Amino acid sequence: MQSREIHLIRRPVGAPVAQDFALITRDVPPPAPGEVQVRNLFMAVDPAMRGRMSDAPSYVPPFALNAPMEGPAIGEVTASNHPDFKPGDLVFSRLGWREIFNAPAAALEHRDRDALPPSAYLGFAGSTGLTAYAGLIRIAGLREDDVVFVSAASGAVGSIACQIARIKGCKVIGAAGGARKKAFLLDTVGVDAAIDYKAEPNLTKALAREVKALGVKGIDVNFENVGGDHLQAALALANKHARFAICGMISQYNVTDAPTVPKNLTMLMTKSIRMEGFIVLDHKDLEPQFMADMIAWHKAGLIRQAETVHEGIENALTAFNGLFSGDNLGRTLVKLGEPVHV
Repeated sequence: MQSREIHLIRRPVGAPVAQDFALITRDVPPPAPGEVQVRNLFMAVDPAMRGRMSDAPSYVPPFALNAPMEGPAIGEVTASNHPDFKPGDLVFSRLGWREIFNAPAAALEHRDRDALPPSAYLGFAGSTGLTAYAGLIRIAGLREDDVVFVSAASGAVGSIACQIARIKGCKVIGAAGGARKKAFLLDTVGVDAAIDYKAEPNLTKALAREVKALGVKGIDVNFENVGGDHLQAALALANKHARFAICGMISQYNVTDAPTVPKNLTMLMTKSIRMEGFIVLDHKDLEPQFMADMIAWHKAGLIRQAETVHEGIENALTAFNGLFSGDNLGRTLVKLGEPVHV
């Protein structure tokens, strides 16, 4: 059996280019004792993968050169040499960027095929959903009637954070780039107010305008995915004792010169703001309650999967680059195969 996979062959400088990668075809033997063979159905791409393409120290090891990259994937067992798995089982792994692979059973996690669509386990019921859930519930200490500002609100994590905040009885202001994304936030995600930051000469003034239109004093929670001007605007409009959950700063990931730093950081002191960065891997203990909530909310029609799907592993790099050019809505996925067992 043959499988295609994408290798990192050199470390990008600035924005990644096609020459940094290679599409490799290799033979996949039957699984050895203790191994399971999986055909990936979907893989996900996310901005944090850019950090692993460099060799700078981080919370996870960098991608190895001349080896398949890794990322969240949902797949179907096709053959098994381990008693805990059988053909047809739906499994989650972090062995994306490849079509078919053999792995030890410890690298796989069962997922309930009947509870949710397979791709949901890479979206609202996956690591992006848990990121939004942990950031709001634990880091920001979300309370009913909070006013929540979410940057990159049309993205994988941001769109889920907006929906969770609405479910919890909060008012939500989302920021995204472009008229299409603004409409998506209002019509699909269901925010109370949306800002197209690309159409605004001053993001702080735009956020102040939306705060006034909602009839509130300021924002109580900032779920930060962008940094730079977005963080500066959130600081300017924060209420006293606001809570900031710093999930990401995508505006800074590909910069090669000095990063853009908010000019009003002193407001952390003058407004008694609590700001905390977090990594979802530190909050895995929330998974049982998170999964129960997500399944219940999905069945009740309160949360929906927002996704942009690219077909075929040969388009995985296009999908990844779309995260930085602003082409995606919701979770960006690559469809790698069709299920054999239904």
